[in-house]
Amino acid sequence: MAAGELTAEEGRALACLAAQAVAGKLRGEPPDGRLPAEPRLRVPGASFVTLEALSRLCGCIGTLQAARPLYLDVGRNARRAAEDPRLPRVTAGDWPLLDVSVSVLTQPSPLAAAGLAELAAILRPGLDGLILQDGRRRATFLPKVWHKLPDPLDFVGALLAKGGWPGRGWPAGVRAARYTCQDFADRAPRPPLDVPIE
Repeated sequence: MAAGELTAEEGRALACLAAQAVAGKLRGEPPDGRLPAEPRLRVPGASFVTLEALSRLCGCIGTLQAARPLYLDVGRNARRAAEDPRLPRVTAGDWPLLDVSVSVLTQPSPLAAAGLAELAAILRPGLDGLILQDGRRRATFLPKVWHKLPDPLDFVGALLAKGGWPGRGWPAGVRAARYTCQDFADRAPRPPLDVPIE
């Protein structure tokens, strides 16, 4: 993010904004475009919003490059995560147990690695998010994925599989970049939403 790291207060405001965006989506309301009070949330930024209920992934949508003000990016990604096409849609019944997490990404930086082992050796477990791209396709793991895949070779191998590249080898033309994140959360439990449970 161009403005530097967010404060804890700014992060709480961003996570609350994401939760409100999900609630608005579930109520069938249009996006809320009001400017936040915190000026740094109006600076262009890239974010991911992750929705979980009792540790079950319900949605995860984001952007890797800053293309709009951070608060708009978070609101947009939160609403899209509620209907992540890879997972069942989030419903009002999920809302009381829903944890809403926001990851604010730094600008990705290219990694000079010519193979799987070389890339695994320069990654910083628990800190780096990773992007793999070959022009036709792109895949990423946020830094939080390290808690499920703590071994760098497994981390890179699983990301290759996620992106649809074959086997554990190193496909020709794949480029790598890393980024870090600041993570903020608005956690359950929550009061039920004032909409009919689907």
